[in-house]
Amino acid sequence: MLRLTSTAVVAVLAALTALGPLATDMYLPAMPAMAEALGTGPDQVQLTLSLYMAGFALAQLFCGPISDRFGRRPVMIAGFALFLVASLLCAFAPSIEWLLAGRFLQALGGAAGPVLGRAAVRDIYGPLEAGRVLSYMASTMALAPALAPVVGAGLLLFFGWESIFLLLALYAVVMLAVLAWLMPEPLPVERRQSIAPRAILANYRLLLGQRAFVGYTLTNAAAFAGMFAFLSGSSFVLIEFMGVAPTLYGMLFALIVGGFFAGTLLSGRYSRRLGHDRLIHLGTQMCALGGGTMAALALLGVFSPWAVIAPHMLFMVGFGIVMPQSMAGALAPNPQCAGAASSLFGFLQMTIAAVVGGLVGQFHDGTSHTMAIAIGLGGGLALVAYLGLVKSAPRAMSAAD
Repeated sequence: MLRLTSTAVVAVLAALTALGPLATDMYLPAMPAMAEALGTGPDQVQLTLSLYMAGFALAQLFCGPISDRFGRRPVMIAGFALFLVASLLCAFAPSIEWLLAGRFLQALGGAAGPVLGRAAVRDIYGPLEAGRVLSYMASTMALAPALAPVVGAGLLLFFGWESIFLLLALYAVVMLAVLAWLMPEPLPVERRQSIAPRAILANYRLLLGQRAFVGYTLTNAAAFAGMFAFLSGSSFVLIEFMGVAPTLYGMLFALIVGGFFAGTLLSGRYSRRLGHDRLIHLGTQMCALGGGTMAALALLGVFSPWAVIAPHMLFMVGFGIVMPQSMAGALAPNPQCAGAASSLFGFLQMTIAAVVGGLVGQFHDGTSHTMAIAIGLGGGLALVAYLGLVKSAPRAMSAAD
């Protein structure tokens, strides 16, 4: 077994948390090809992304509180086992209906990695160090969404879209082995919580009554919705509308992730010096500026890859700052129910993102308008949520520093 405070455990937690971006980003270049192969339209294929987020959100409500009672490790093992079976179902899906079912089951199992990875960081490092560790974890995790579309495009080119889900199944096998033989349990027995519905609901009521928790969560959710709008619509905008090749799309996506990587590095480096709130304020301003610029260019009829990629890089720098700091801010005052806090945080984040992704697919007009406007609104609302809820929250509750 690894030592809990070792760098290796942080790397394992990052790999577990990376399951989320891997399961969403790797098959993005294949979405147009999947629509053609399964005889369906872009809206149905985009629904696989929104349905994944909806299932992910639903699962988080349960896996966090369950892990507060039985520990993080056994719940993660069960989740990755379900993700493995669901990935195989996706790979061999004969129709879009089977693929949708497989994606929903993938989400139910895959939620355990990101949710309990965040909770484990809070278990191990406490409120002061959690923001810094989550930032550096996010920097490491940035490799996953940077490489995932490139890998997905290569697999699509040489082996077909089904091979993408087979690789995800292999990833689940590796993670199951690591969890079974190397990962120690981060939650001490004396901090276990009751699994009674009344106790779970009491924890959720406690969290929703904290203005700072709601503020940090909505700030993150709005920015995440802007990012998810790009995930949902970018392959159809860049590949179908603007004529970008799938391999070039993967490279452009890597630039986007480079922005996120830069943001997480800035977040980790200045976390102790500036604190949660100052960094989140800076990050939300970047999200609003980047998203607003993309929306303005689209409305002015500037339909070029650079008019999408350049503003979204700035948006992602901001999101790279906002994401770990808002997570740490939301979890910091709640060590007694870190699993429930991480669950509720993730549920609201993913639910809002799933709705936005579904709307982007439903109202896609063949141009970049819908996607760009959704990203602009996400950045603007993140800034509004921070200024209206977090900045004005009592300092004792906000746990900003």
